[in-house]
Amino acid sequence: MTAMNQTCNQALSKSGLFKFRGWPRVVWSLALGLLLMLAWLSWPQASWAREATAIQPYLDRVEGQVNEFTLDNGMKFIVLERHRAPVAAFMIYAKVGAADEVDGKTGVAHYLEHMAFKGTQNIGTEDYAAEQALFQQMDAVFDQILVAREAGDAEQVEALETELDQLQAEAATHVIQNEFGQIVEGAGGVGLNATTSADATRYFYSLPSNKLELWMSLESERFLEPVFREFHEERQVILEERRMRVDNSPIGKMIETLQDTAFQEHPYRRPIIGYQIDIENTTRQDIQNFYQVHYGPDNLIAAVVGDVETEQVRQLAETYFGRYEQRQPPPTVTEEEPPQTEPREFTLTLPSQPWYMAGFHRPAITDADNQVYAMIESLLVQGRTSRLYQALVEDQQLALNVGCLNGFPGDRYPSLFLFYALTAPGQSTAAVADALETQIERLRTEPVSATELERVKTQARAGLLRSLSSDRGMASLLTEYEAKTGSWRNGFDELAQISAVTAADVQRVAATTFRPENRTVGELLPQS
Repeated sequence: MTAMNQTCNQALSKSGLFKFRGWPRVVWSLALGLLLMLAWLSWPQASWAREATAIQPYLDRVEGQVNEFTLDNGMKFIVLERHRAPVAAFMIYAKVGAADEVDGKTGVAHYLEHMAFKGTQNIGTEDYAAEQALFQQMDAVFDQILVAREAGDAEQVEALETELDQLQAEAATHVIQNEFGQIVEGAGGVGLNATTSADATRYFYSLPSNKLELWMSLESERFLEPVFREFHEERQVILEERRMRVDNSPIGKMIETLQDTAFQEHPYRRPIIGYQIDIENTTRQDIQNFYQVHYGPDNLIAAVVGDVETEQVRQLAETYFGRYEQRQPPPTVTEEEPPQTEPREFTLTLPSQPWYMAGFHRPAITDADNQVYAMIESLLVQGRTSRLYQALVEDQQLALNVGCLNGFPGDRYPSLFLFYALTAPGQSTAAVADALETQIERLRTEPVSATELERVKTQARAGLLRSLSSDRGMASLLTEYEAKTGSWRNGFDELAQISAVTAADVQRVAATTFRPENRTVGELLPQS
């Protein structure tokens, strides 16, 4: 998880490649960050050994302020007390994402995230009993629509859809729109949002710290007995989102094709938002089943970071979240992607500027070389001094933009190190491919100089320092490492791992990873 990951994600997010709005970041304390940044600036010529000596005690202190406990039902809480301002950041991390779906039911993780904002049996409704009766009627009509579609009876489908619209209009008379969000905002909450990725679903916002019990009440209620309100209306919202991000987006289509080409067995081959046909056929029962399997308390991690007392968090957690009944552990992803033994490629012709992509399989976040991949990413694409920017954009002027995604579409399982480039006017994707291969060959055959390696390490450390300000980011860090590596403590080892990377490591990993037979190439060419 590197600073460049976030930069690359933001660069492509406008093209609609991802449902999620940002990847988890290494984020720490604002006060600590300011102190460390001042120290950093005061030692411009200091060696890394001196810098590490200065930073590590602070990291050790922060790590020592983290507490954890697990409820009897298996739900884990991680608490970092920061008594610097009367606020706190909260996160519920569900260890379930698009990779946990099954063929024919894609998009349900994302659909469920949407449903989690529709309220509860007590919030968002004026008459839940009346709503519930209408839910049953609407679902029965939708089941008939599915049958009529299968039979090709367009006239019957139209009549049933009209009936469904009427039931939806009746149900809407009982709904209090966005009451959940209004309660949060009325209590001083900010940043109410959620993300769905291939690996996880995250729900988060911040509140004044004296609203800790309100958060416990709201979150436990919406996950203990969820109400999938406005279910059929939300399907149209999600379908429109897919049309915007994929169906009407050339780069979105390219990404979806690349995933399907690079992965043959692993569920990373499927889009996070789901396939259109699956979204159209999703039923309320599908979402209920997915929730029942994957939203058990032992599959949820809660993080509370800010002006709170751990013991108070524990007492309230037992009162509110302790009501959850323990469930069977959810199934794990068992599909393993076989080693790629020959190059793969595809070409799309669409009304678009030409793009070039090349993805290489890489191991999961738990691999011992994870930070080596981060250094390779920095060497090649981080900033205007990076190798690919200098060669393809500045010197040869082959590309308008070049970047990569290190760990796409997720990193819990083996994934891709994905390069992308937007070809400059008058240039070809073939020229971009040749220039990219030249730079990759340098990594495979030439040791990185000590000066260049130290430069990217310094960039990595500076990026770490710049990101020390957000309580929400810290909540993300703690839950991310806990879920993907088995312990939140592993997040505090990144500094030492950066320091340990050698030029020999970079050359070894580049030679192992960037092999032609391990590569999937995609070209997006204009129709003309």
